[in-house]
Amino acid sequence: MALAATGIHFTRLSRHFPLPSLFPRFPPILRNPRNLTSRRKPCRPGNCSFTVAATSANYCRNDNFGADNERYDVIVVGGGHAGCEAALASARLGAKTLLLTLNIDRIAWQPCNPAVGGPAKSQLVHEVDAIGGEIGKVADRCYLQKRVLNISRGPAVRALRAQTDKREYASRMKKIVESCPNLSIREAMVIDILLGKNDNVEGVRTFFGMDFYALSVILTTGTFMSGKIWVGRTSMPAGRAGESASHGLTENLQRLGFETDRLKTGTPARVDCRTVDFSGLEPQHGDEEVKFKDLRKLEKLKIVKSGRKVEKVESLGVSWFSFDPDFHIEREQMCCYLTRTTKSTHQLIRENLHETPTYGGWVEAKGPRYCPSIEDKIVRFQDKESHQIFLEPEGRNVPELYVQGFSTGLPEKLQLPLLRTLPGLENCSMLRPAYAVEYDFLPAHQCSRSLMTKKIEGLFFSGQINGTTGYEEAAAQGLISGINAARYSDGKSLIVLERESSYIGTLIDDLVTKDLREPYRMLTSRSEHRLLLRSDNADSRLTPLGHEIGLIDDRRWKMYQDKQARISLEKKRLRTVRISGGDLAAEVTHLSGQPVKNSSTLESILKKPHVQYKVLDKHGFGNELLCKIEKECVEIDIKYEGFIMRQQSQLQQMVHQQHKPLSEDLDYYGMTTLSLEAREKLSKIRPQTIGQASRVGGVSPADITALLIILETNKRKAQEQRRHQMLTSIMADEG
Repeated sequence: MALAATGIHFTRLSRHFPLPSLFPRFPPILRNPRNLTSRRKPCRPGNCSFTVAATSANYCRNDNFGADNERYDVIVVGGGHAGCEAALASARLGAKTLLLTLNIDRIAWQPCNPAVGGPAKSQLVHEVDAIGGEIGKVADRCYLQKRVLNISRGPAVRALRAQTDKREYASRMKKIVESCPNLSIREAMVIDILLGKNDNVEGVRTFFGMDFYALSVILTTGTFMSGKIWVGRTSMPAGRAGESASHGLTENLQRLGFETDRLKTGTPARVDCRTVDFSGLEPQHGDEEVKFKDLRKLEKLKIVKSGRKVEKVESLGVSWFSFDPDFHIEREQMCCYLTRTTKSTHQLIRENLHETPTYGGWVEAKGPRYCPSIEDKIVRFQDKESHQIFLEPEGRNVPELYVQGFSTGLPEKLQLPLLRTLPGLENCSMLRPAYAVEYDFLPAHQCSRSLMTKKIEGLFFSGQINGTTGYEEAAAQGLISGINAARYSDGKSLIVLERESSYIGTLIDDLVTKDLREPYRMLTSRSEHRLLLRSDNADSRLTPLGHEIGLIDDRRWKMYQDKQARISLEKKRLRTVRISGGDLAAEVTHLSGQPVKNSSTLESILKKPHVQYKVLDKHGFGNELLCKIEKECVEIDIKYEGFIMRQQSQLQQMVHQQHKPLSEDLDYYGMTTLSLEAREKLSKIRPQTIGQASRVGGVSPADITALLIILETNKRKAQEQRRHQMLTSIMADEG
């Protein structure tokens, strides 16, 4: 059975671009992908919300393989954060899905810090939730503490972070996966990929010889593929402490022509909270505003001792990952604590650097740049007298404390003395030693932006196998690969998020475009359009997509539409209501240092510096029908309107050229006007658009200009050739 897959490249920014409809239906040509034989030109924002890029995905299906109960539409390998999102998305889209994992009891485990969110990562979680993913909902249900980071800075870089209960998080996600229709789970170690006659995926083979068949396969292997953990000079094969590694898959992927490499990460020791002296440590409390809707309730609460019940508790919205209020469950928050390294800490590390895997020289794999081990910090920042160390609980009912910022590769016999150099931990007991883990990954330039591999159709990679680090990055990739694997198995178009549409799009574009050789972590600085890609508007950017493809149900869609309608009406109200003098004008003048003219609109007042929507509430000019997240959306859209419009304009000018498609069979080596390095890199990456080509390392602006000239020249030659053929045909007919 021949099928064709197409890619839909979404550039939706609905709260900022005036689109003619909420979300256009797929054009008729996509309902029969076999009709699609060429790439369409990209649409400009404001005219449509996506472009279409066709890729051949023909394959032969062998209807004689396996028993019916071992045949699926999609197989997901790995039960981590990428695997869970991929399996749930696939199954919810109607694909018969099988999740294969090494250990069913460790589904959605958080082996490192049990936390979700943080700068740029929280934007990813909000976007996953906006499309219909699960990580944000589960984090909202089992948090231990929540804090909004960078609250004093602009809305583009504010971020929600939640410390979660490790065991509760895994338990909740496991129940969700187990109860999902169309989704089966099985414990197995996958060692090989089964291919069809046309080098398309047909299934997987396990260590014990079982073959499972599917039209799409997603690999989310985490740190398990040929994983090895190190404590000092001692090592053992393992994906993480207490769990065996996966062997055989790397070699078989290499046999299929894939390039592989090694990466490293690590996790700190865990200490017993009952042996820590917290009296001299700096407490790090969670945000009180997680629980209360407005400042009046908050001020009343501050007078009352903690523990008193409040009759009505309303959520803030911005302090939740999920846009669905059904998952906003208020909980008592736990306290984290701050300590610091000392001179003794630094001296002990310097004296024993040769005992660590990295500085001892027996592990060469690169670790995460933005989450370094404590020995890396001491070596790289020798001028710093101390480093912050956070003590964070791992659960409500367990004594384990996570020592954030203190991962190390030192031998176990040195780890307890090292911990006891920290203030407050002088008499601590260590429950679990720190360790480093190295593992195989496949550089993601071998994938297209749909996360399907370029070599094998129907095979998708997601998570740490692509070289990322972090639960949030894994979940985002898993969601996209799950959607696309289900759509591919059904012969539908593949979804591709453009980098200007979302942090997810930026993440994937970076992965598949740049030849990364160290663990990739999402940062707000990686996005050129971060003012448009905020947490508060993730739903307006991506929920229409989630609804269109089937992951957002009608209840959630109605909630979204009602919210957007309220925001729109409120902005209209603020533009029309005017004030002259009074207490509001006096306070606004005091806060902003600017006078308020007579008959000023509320919109103009809100645009003034240091004036927030809560000032309107205080003086009775607010809208009681709006929740705080809606008020914040209104405030941001109005206060930053000039900056947003400027970035919109820049984006619109850029989009037309950046989205110009590149043929997959371009002969870059034959383009002698390009630099040799550009020819080599473009031939290796095979970018899909001019924009992607411009972001390939080693490709200069001059190379892009030369490439555009070559493409235009080729286009004119093709047009002239067609014109000549047409004239020849006409003359032949007349003769």
